[in-house]
Amino acid sequence: MPESLVLKGGRVVEQAGERVADVVVSEGRIVAVGPDLSADRVLDAGGCVVAPGLVDLHAHLRQPGQEEAETIETGSRCAALGGFTAVVAMPNTTPAIDSAAVVREVQELARAALCAVHPAGAITVGRAGERLAPLAEMAELGVRLFTDDGTGVQDDLLMRRAMEYAVGLPHDVVLAQHCENAELAAGGHMHEGEWSSRLGMAGQPSEAEEAMVARDIALARLTGCRVHMQHMSTAGSVALVAAARASGLAISAEATPHHLLLTHAACASFDPVFKVNPPLRTEEDVAAVRRGVADGALDVIATDHAPHTPDAKDEPFDQAPPGMLGLEFALGVALSVLDLPLGEVLARMSWRPAAVAGLAGTQGGPVEPGRPANLCVIDPEASWTVEAGATASRSRNIPYVGRTLKGRVRHTVSAGEPVVVDGVAQR
Repeated sequence: MPESLVLKGGRVVEQAGERVADVVVSEGRIVAVGPDLSADRVLDAGGCVVAPGLVDLHAHLRQPGQEEAETIETGSRCAALGGFTAVVAMPNTTPAIDSAAVVREVQELARAALCAVHPAGAITVGRAGERLAPLAEMAELGVRLFTDDGTGVQDDLLMRRAMEYAVGLPHDVVLAQHCENAELAAGGHMHEGEWSSRLGMAGQPSEAEEAMVARDIALARLTGCRVHMQHMSTAGSVALVAAARASGLAISAEATPHHLLLTHAACASFDPVFKVNPPLRTEEDVAAVRRGVADGALDVIATDHAPHTPDAKDEPFDQAPPGMLGLEFALGVALSVLDLPLGEVLARMSWRPAAVAGLAGTQGGPVEPGRPANLCVIDPEASWTVEAGATASRSRNIPYVGRTLKGRVRHTVSAGEPVVVDGVAQR
């Protein structure tokens, strides 16, 4: 007989509300929710919240092609430790995820992952921005989110054609955009402002992001396409998205943990760990992003987990690649900086991203019998300090070393398997 498992003594928090209940899992599904339940194995959830597993719309798992920085296995271990039971893997791999063959390769590699890994497909062949990738054949394999992340699609007409094509597909897909006007951002290594002037570093103006946000909102209005704006970082972008959503457009948008916490002042150390794209912005921008998450204009928190090897990051700031780790720290940062009820934070990290990615059938759903057992157990009052090297990633570019964060994952159950127990990955 398969081993059954009970999450004992926790407070269940989900989209419908919260209640105190034990949760029994067997054969990959939730089989009972209620008081005083038993099972073959007990995981203590006392003092904790039992919630649908977190879902990340924006993770770079680097495989295929950049396994020295991360693999699907190590990246999924980071995800499980962070409470995620599903991640959407970005297509800027080598080769890019721009065909059915590469989608199948990633799906095969994901069979050994510690959480569900769903590949995003590229919008254009090779992410080169010149011609459309075969979106239909990738959608047939289950791809529901397409993006050229790492760069935005620069050609206005090509982006319009991509949206028109996406609307005509038999599957409900979303086009996600890395909003960056390449000409305006060219040569910039950080935010263009006070600190770039002090440091003598070329910067990227806020308008490089906002120009593409405005363009894609206009194209979404023209085509009716569902669009997701990735890693919004400026007050202007937040205002544009808020207005678009208020007008009824099918626009969703995400904030990253680092854009909720860090400002461009962090770059004063010239430490390349703080180089990220889009760059860290001003205090006013950070405040606007936080307000956007609080009022729902930015309805998703996504990590933009971007591992780079120590050798790659050990370069001068202007030569190092942009990106930082995020999967293991996202929940702690969100709970530390946002003045929101836990249920609201979970909405932005679980059921809302699951809906955007078309995963609501398996992720982020109600904690009730019959549902797939994708769950996380969180100690919301735990306080912990981030240590250098304390990550399951193959990389070490952690921007939060020395910071004390609030809230920590105790257990993660993915497809019924306890992949993290008492904060320790089980494989």
